Amino acid sequence: MRFPFIPREEKFFDLFEESARNLVRGAGLLAELIEKWENIEERVSEITELEHHGDNITHRIIAQLHATFITPIDREDIAQLADRMDDVMDLIEGAAVDMLIYEVKRPTERAQELADILVRTTSEVSAAIPRLRRRNQLNKIPEHCIEINRLENEADTVVRAALAELFHNQIDLADVIKWREIYDHMETATDRCEDIANVLEGVMIKRA
Repeated sequence: MRFPFIPREEKFFDLFEESARNLVRGAGLLAELIEKWENIEERVSEITELEHHGDNITHRIIAQLHATFITPIDREDIAQLADRMDDVMDLIEGAAVDMLIYEVKRPTERAQELADILVRTTSEVSAAIPRLRRRNQLNKIPEHCIEINRLENEADTVVRAALAELFHNQIDLADVIKWREIYDHMETATDRCEDIANVLEGVMIKRA
């Protein structure tokens, strides 16, 4: 027996798009923090608020998943997308908070490069996510995924150069430890964006 009038669940797509916009906003605030380096506590607090908002979105997605019998995409893909997007926001906040609590005197140029890469990477995620709603848009997903992968590689290159500079410039060991952790947060955020791209490509193949 067919049930042609069972409505598709659109709330997941709404929540994913809201989460993606939150990531773009968070990455933008991090880049702005690093570029201007003023009103630091206030700016970090704004990023933390976005992280809390991201947590709320993730909780809503999971609650919706438990309450929904028929989902528009596979349940494991929904859970993984929600988890990875939450990770990205956590890592963005982690980088900002570390700069505050470690009392960084001035962000490095490499940190600015990584923040700019994060802005571009999260923007690609935000552009790709709405493509999930319509089958005729699924074939547009790979172009975003390719760019996300390219940006992740670019971030890896920047981090390698940044770490080499830390040791080459013979800065204080405490500063080396601080910046290694901050760089790691930012690089890992791009890694998680690549994970999102991989999930999106998988969904595209399943729905094609």
